[in-house]
Amino acid sequence: MSMEFHDDYPQYETMYHHTEEEGKKKRKGLWRVFWIMLAITMVELFVGYNATKWGLTGGSMLKWGFIILTLAKAGFIVMKFMHLGDETKGMKYTILLPYSMFIGYLIFIVLVEGTYCGYPENKTKLNPIFMDQKVQNNANHGRSFINKEHGLKLSNGTEAVPMEVEHKAEEHTAEH
Repeated sequence: MSMEFHDDYPQYETMYHHTEEEGKKKRKGLWRVFWIMLAITMVELFVGYNATKWGLTGGSMLKWGFIILTLAKAGFIVMKFMHLGDETKGMKYTILLPYSMFIGYLIFIVLVEGTYCGYPENKTKLNPIFMDQKVQNNANHGRSFINKEHGLKLSNGTEAVPMEVEHKAEEHTAEH
């Protein structure tokens, strides 16, 4: 059983100086690229949705998988939809080489620098005064539950207790 590609573009061949057969072949190729890209996208979505269930979060295998799938889609777009596949070898290299170097650098950043903040020794240390102010402010404004949920305490190790604050009414004079 063979499936034949049918389309109905009556003036396509005359507008673009193609025969009917060439026009069908080109459109069939574009649809093939569309379906391949759709399949790759569906795989990316399926893996992304199930990554935590499979225990793949944060691992280099997951990152490399997404990088490879994304580069495959980018390749299809550039070669087919942007017609780089029809260019000469020199033109392809002139366009692809700088982008390849840039993409390589971005991959380096994702894989190497992307894990930098995951290590405890690389976490930014807050000034204890700022942290004490935040913890005390939570307590003063009825948000002590935030301190408890996150284990936040004052720098001396005690829990913040709401403080009574006197509000003095200021006299406002209107100058006319």
